[in-house]
Amino acid sequence: MKTNLRNGRARATRSGFTLIELLLVLVILGILAAIVVPKFSGRTEQARETAARTQIATFGTALDSFEVDVGYYPKGRNGLGDLFTQPRDAQNWRGPYIKNEIPKDPWQNDYVYECPGKNNPSSYDLLSMGPDGRAGTEDDITNYSKKK
Repeated sequence: MKTNLRNGRARATRSGFTLIELLLVLVILGILAAIVVPKFSGRTEQARETAARTQIATFGTALDSFEVDVGYYPKGRNGLGDLFTQPRDAQNWRGPYIKNEIPKDPWQNDYVYECPGKNNPSSYDLLSMGPDGRAGTEDDITNYSKKK
């Protein structure tokens, strides 16, 4: 161990990091985090949108099976429940058409189902309200083409 002579006494020098070195490391870590975190957060949102599109397509298949068996699409806003629980007036119901209760969308909102649909008057409209949680905005994920 090295020693320094100071004020007539021998002292051992300390090994370790200086405050400047620690601050430099923190700055480098902050810069790396600023670069990496936005890339991962964008992927998370993209994955949620893909999950919502997939779930809407799954509902579409189940709704079409319901329509083939019963002769009509479930009516009203709560019609998705008819895919899991047999409605009273459905004579040829061969469900359940989905395995579990109706899930929420990836943002924990209910899917919006309307039959007859405003955009699909001969069938149904189905949408996820997207990240903002409001229907009728640009980030909605739907089973129809949005009018511009």
